[in-house]
Parts: sequence; structure tokens; C-alpha cells
Amino acid sequence: MSYRSHADIGGAPVTDRVVPEPEGTPFHGRWEQRVHALTLAMGATGSWNLDQSRATRETLPDYATLGYYGRWLGGLERLLLERGLVTERELASGELHEPPRSLARVLRAADVAAVLARGAPTGRAALTPARFAVGHRVRLQREPAAHHTRLPAYARGHCGIIERAHGAHVFADRHAHGLGEQPQWLYTVVLSARDLWGEQADARDRVSIDAWEPYLEPA
Repeated sequence: MSYRSHADIGGAPVTDRVVPEPEGTPFHGRWEQRVHALTLAMGATGSWNLDQSRATRETLPDYATLGYYGRWLGGLERLLLERGLVTERELASGELHEPPRSLARVLRAADVAAVLARGAPTGRAALTPARFAVGHRVRLQREPAAHHTRLPAYARGHCGIIERAHGAHVFADRHAHGLGEQPQWLYTVVLSARDLWGEQADARDRVSIDAWEPYLEPA
């Protein structure tokens, strides 16, 4: 079965109306706050990494029918089940039926602010020299990835100019599948909106994409 990201919808035609929301309204109910807190707390245990969490959400079969935090909840439930941290019965009942498993780390309430402020930087020491430099013209990977990837489908096969080199960073495509961090050089590639969207786009507009080196080839 081929890998399918239901989240890769950038550039796709949609019929839903875009409804702007005021700044500072991240939640629409207490359940969303609880899902947000549970997801951060479980991520901090080290039971999975951020890229595994993203890959799990984007492959939820009902992704399109779920809201933002509905996807967070669906992904969290799947990860907990896959790692044997809960059972189907426990999810259905909301009660503990099996002895709890020990965790590598626990995020205490008193430590939340400091942990969130510290973040989780992805910069790493480069293992190889950079293949490209600012000003180089490159083509983005043409073929669809058969795994989690951060390269949007609408940009595949298109050409752009490297505007910035960010150093080496954890490679999400491998990290999401438990294959280690495998740091790769990361670049900002600038593409013409008209090249991406055709004559309907303004010729002055540009789109910037952060792309790891394995996504790129000389153009």
C-alpha cells in the first residue's frame, strides 16, 4: 500500500469558505485545550518524535473530516495504541484497565514554561559539505515520496533559486520513520508563483520553500 499524506493539500482547489478568526483565539472549546496539553505532555516523554507525530496525523483516513485538534486527538490515540500505552478498551471507557507502563521522561506542571521556552531545535552539525550555495538554480524532486515528506506536492519538479542556506537540520523524511536524525543541509528555495500556478498568478509574486538537500538537483 502506497503512503498517502492527506495533509498535502497546498495548491489544491477547495470549495470551503475561508473564515478569518481574530488573533488570540487558539481554542474553541475546553476539549481542544486538553488535547493540546495531552499532546505536548506525551511528546515530552520521548515515546515518539515530532516528525512521527506529524506523519501519524497526516495518514488518518478521516483527516479531511476532522478539525485541527480533531487531527491532533486522532494522531495521539493512534500513537498511544501503537506503542502499547493504552488499549482500545481504555480509550473507549476513559478508564484504566491495564497497569500503566513506565515512561522515559515525565513533563511536570512546574517545568512546562521552561520546556516550551527552550523548544526543540533541529539544527545539527553538518556531516558533509553543502552541495549548493546561494544563487544556485535547482529543481525540486519530481517523483512523489513513498513516505512522510515536507516537500509539498505542488512544488515537485519545479525550478527555483536558492536564497539562503540554513545549515544542517534533522531530516524529517527519515526521522518520521524511526530511521534516526540523518541531518541534511536545509535551504530556502524561491520559486515563481506564475511557474507554479500559471498565468492566473501575478508575475511579481514569489513562493519560498524550505527544502532539504535530498529534495534538490541542479537545474
